[in-house]
Amino acid sequence: MNITQAIESIHQGAFDETLRKLYPRYDSDKEKYQNRIVSLMSSYKEHFPEPVEIHLFSAPGRIEVGGNHTDHQRGNVLAAAIDRDMIAAAGLNGTEKIRIFSIGYGGLEIDLNDLEPHEDEKETTASLVRGVAAEIKKAGYDVTGFDVCVSSDVPGGSGISSSAAFEVLIGEVLNGLFCKNQHSPVTLAKIGQYAEQHYFGKPSGLMDQTASAVGGFVAIDFKDTAAPVIRPISTEELGKRYAIFVIDTGSAHADLSNVYAGIPIEMRKVAAYFGKEVLREVDENQFRAEIGKIRKLTGDRAVLRAIHFFEENRRAVDEAAALEQGNVDEFLRIVKESGFSSFIHLQNVIISGQTEHQDVAYSLAVAEYALKGKGAYRVHGGGFAGTIMAFVPVDEVETFKQEVEAQLFPGACTLMSIRPVGCAQVF
Repeated sequence: MNITQAIESIHQGAFDETLRKLYPRYDSDKEKYQNRIVSLMSSYKEHFPEPVEIHLFSAPGRIEVGGNHTDHQRGNVLAAAIDRDMIAAAGLNGTEKIRIFSIGYGGLEIDLNDLEPHEDEKETTASLVRGVAAEIKKAGYDVTGFDVCVSSDVPGGSGISSSAAFEVLIGEVLNGLFCKNQHSPVTLAKIGQYAEQHYFGKPSGLMDQTASAVGGFVAIDFKDTAAPVIRPISTEELGKRYAIFVIDTGSAHADLSNVYAGIPIEMRKVAAYFGKEVLREVDENQFRAEIGKIRKLTGDRAVLRAIHFFEENRRAVDEAAALEQGNVDEFLRIVKESGFSSFIHLQNVIISGQTEHQDVAYSLAVAEYALKGKGAYRVHGGGFAGTIMAFVPVDEVETFKQEVEAQLFPGACTLMSIRPVGCAQVF
C-alpha cells in the first residue's frame, strides 16, 4: 500500500489487533498511538516524496531486571521489552543507497557498495546502519537501496537501550524488505551486537539486543552465545502488587563508552589469569582460593567486579525462580541485594573521581527514602548515568512519583509496561 492508503487504514483501525500486541495500553490511548504513526508517515513523505509501497516496523526498548553486567561474561540475565519503542516507515528507492531520516536527529546516507567499518564513524548511528547492512548482505541476501524515516520514544542515553532498539529495528527493516522475515529475533540480536562491537566500537554484551528482539519478560542464559537459552517468565503475581518505574537521574550515557568498556575488560583480566576468556568459564572456588594472587596482578577493582559477577549470576537465576514460584517478596529482596552489589562490588554507580555530580547515587537515595522500606530499587542497565529502577506498591504509585520528582525534576519517573512482542513488522 502507499502512504495515503496506510494513513487511511490506520485511522480505520485496520491494524488495531497488531498494535494492541505491541502496546499494552493501546486501547486506553488509541488516538495517541495512531497519531504517532500517521505523523511518521507524513514525515516520510516530506523527506522522501517519491511514491512507494510503504512498510512499518517496530523495535522496543528494554529494561534490565536482573544480571547487572553479566551478559558480556556469558552469564544469566532477566530482562523485559517495554512499551517504549522505535518505529520506522520504509520503502525501496531504486538506488544503492540507504537513506535514513530520524525525527529530531537528522539524516544520514550509507553506500551499499562500501560496507567495511569506517574508523571515523566509530560511535555514530551511521556505523550501526553500515554494520547491520553488512551482516545481512554477508548472509547472502540481495540488499538494494531503501529510505527509512524513524520515530523514537525510547529516550537516548537513558539506559533503556535506544542503541539496541535502533540496531534491532534496522535489522528488522532489512529482514522484512529483503529476507522474507527468515531471520529469527535471536539472529537479529546477534547482528545488532556485531554492528555495535565491530562498527560502533563498543564491547557490548547480547542482553539488550536479545530483549528488544525477542520481547516479553525473559530469563536468558548466555553460556552458549551461539544458542542462548531464552525462557519466558510469568510476572502476573508481581504485576498485581507492584508497578515498575524507570527513573531518569538527569545524567546521560554520552561519552562514557570507555567507562563501560572498563567493566568487561577488568572481568576478562581476572578470567585470563585462569587461561579463560570470560568469567563464566572460571570455577568460583578456584577464584576464591587464588584471590590474593589475582589482586596483585589485576588490581582490587577487577577482583571486586569478578566477585560481583559470580554472585550476580546466581542472583539472576534465583530471581527467575522466585517469580516462577510466585514468591514476590523473595524476588524483591534479591533485587535490592543486586543493587547493593552493583554499588559496592561492580562500582557502576559513581564515575571514579566525581564528587560534585553523583546523579545515580543521589537518585537511589531518593528512591530509598520514598519507598520507606517497601518494594525495591537498584541501578538500571550499564550504570554510571542514565536511569535507576524501582518496584513500587501499586497503591502508592502517585505518592511515590510525586515525592521522587519533587527531589529530582518533573517527568523523572516513567511507568513501564511489559511489551509481550519484540521487533515486528506491522504492515
